[in-house]
Amino acid sequence: MENLTPKEIVSYLDKYVIGQNEAKKTIAVALRNRYRRMLLSPEMQHDVMPKNILMIGSTGVGKTEIARRLAKMMELPFIKVEASKYTEVGFVGRDVESMIRDLVSVAMQLVRQSENEKNHQKIENYIENKIIEKLLPPLPSGASEQKKQEYDASFARMQEKFVKGELDHLKIKIEMPNTPSFSDEGLPPQMIQVQESIVKVLGGYGKKGPQKEVTVKEAKKILESEASEALLDEEQLKTLALEKVEKGGIVFLDEIDKIAVSSSSQSRQDPSKEGVQRDLLPIVEGSTVHTKVGMVKTDHILFIAAGAFHLSKPSDLIPELQGRFPLRVELSSLDEEALYRILTEPKNSLLKQYQALMAVENVDLHFEEEALRAIAHYALVANEKTEDIGARRLHTVIEKILEEISFSADEHTGEKIVVDKGLVEEKIGKVVEDVDATRYIL
Repeated sequence: MENLTPKEIVSYLDKYVIGQNEAKKTIAVALRNRYRRMLLSPEMQHDVMPKNILMIGSTGVGKTEIARRLAKMMELPFIKVEASKYTEVGFVGRDVESMIRDLVSVAMQLVRQSENEKNHQKIENYIENKIIEKLLPPLPSGASEQKKQEYDASFARMQEKFVKGELDHLKIKIEMPNTPSFSDEGLPPQMIQVQESIVKVLGGYGKKGPQKEVTVKEAKKILESEASEALLDEEQLKTLALEKVEKGGIVFLDEIDKIAVSSSSQSRQDPSKEGVQRDLLPIVEGSTVHTKVGMVKTDHILFIAAGAFHLSKPSDLIPELQGRFPLRVELSSLDEEALYRILTEPKNSLLKQYQALMAVENVDLHFEEEALRAIAHYALVANEKTEDIGARRLHTVIEKILEEISFSADEHTGEKIVVDKGLVEEKIGKVVEDVDATRYIL
């Protein structure tokens, strides 16, 4: 996935996000440039800085969906965070450096998962031996050669039964992993180190928990983490994770418009917004962040920011931060045709989701073409009359139409239910005509 061409990235996104081709292209090129940079000489690599992206568009036009799909597609450390959740250093809340610590945690999970897959057979063998040792009585020291041969034969038979799953129902006692109840979410590294020291003093990390009787099937899952810890080199995992973050990390910074101080607002009403921007600046420019895994340089992490900018403008961000997002992409509002395509074209479109949900009750749900056009039309009208929430309006409209059908689905088992234009107009038509009703119902 790391060396997909821009066309392949756009092709993947096209399956889930309708339109917004400019945004897709810009992001595809930025991701491809990460791969291109890795093939340059070390000296040139250092000088090629990522071109951070600022996506501007109303809510519901696909900004977050693009990020969500990228996260599923990329085998790179990727996190999506909301800028509005962070506070200036000195205020109560999360400091902006915590996003890099979260990114490192994601990288550790990716690396551990990748190494577990590479060492799959070793982990399986470790679990198998552990369980069989619990089931077979240990061979006494000084046993004769014949006893050893008999033990080996019994072990081999057990292995065969283990592979076939014939031992899954048996119960064994195993030591449960010890999981301290402390949380390090949002804490600065110094506090995390103090916390870990306290846990060690109290007998937390590195010690086994209480013994518990479980089935062999349950023991297989419980022993997976123990096998992983025993077979994998933790320091090597940390090194790989840090390298992944520094060379390919991506941060999607949503709601960046919420920390912009509008020229029309009083700055004293937003004391920490500009402070968050100033705290964010060194991280986006390139600095070193201390995490519990190690020191992380943020110079080559790609930042993709997004915001609706209804009450503010990109120019309301501090100039230094604006300069760190040189690529600007404006996402277009959704028209009726786009809403219709969103209903029908994506791989797991809304219609397919509702049809699958009804199929669980053995109900065949069918939408007529005219009904789909009417749904798109009414969603557009509702957006125009009240707040424009983009494609999210489709969820509200369809839910309103299918409310009764979904409620009484168990009474229509084995039947085919057709949603036609008449049903759409009956459920939605009058509501959309009334501005007040639209505001409170749709």
